[in-house]
Amino acid sequence: MIGIENRTTMQLHVCSLSKLDTVASAIRPNRVVSLVRLDPMVATPDGIAPEHHLRLSFHDITTPQAGMVPPTEKHVIELLAFARDWDRRAPMLIHCFAGISRSTAAAFIVACALQPATEEERIADALRAASSSATPNARLVAIADSALGRYGRMVAAVRRIGRGADAFEGQPFSLALDGF
Repeated sequence: MIGIENRTTMQLHVCSLSKLDTVASAIRPNRVVSLVRLDPMVATPDGIAPEHHLRLSFHDITTPQAGMVPPTEKHVIELLAFARDWDRRAPMLIHCFAGISRSTAAAFIVACALQPATEEERIADALRAASSSATPNARLVAIADSALGRYGRMVAAVRRIGRGADAFEGQPFSLALDGF
């Protein structure tokens, strides 16, 4: 096993692209979110219904750059709708290329959306405790902060936990949404 607790309710799991199949096989999610800019896009892992695999294609950037696609409000709206439609009977698996920035931002966003009464700082602290390398994409978090009406608190919480430890690839981890 790869160090991920296999609890099935209210779990968000995060990993890199290289660990996607291994983690999916270990935890058997019913939802997968791919946050990568690849052509062709990531194949749906075995056992996942195609409609339960959200693919969001953008680069891991925080400011617009020529020839690159930044995260947009449309991406965040799609992520929020997908998360809110999740029945939470089996885990959701979120991945990006390295499992450090886009995927950790998405996990933070989903946790904030599904736990509206939980303080952003508690969720950010849980994220940091789960992953020393987590460095949520600031642009993605800022867009979600506005969409969720969190009035800058999501941005402030992520800024407070700071940049994670340097890593080429993050280790797979999980967040228990019912643990806040």
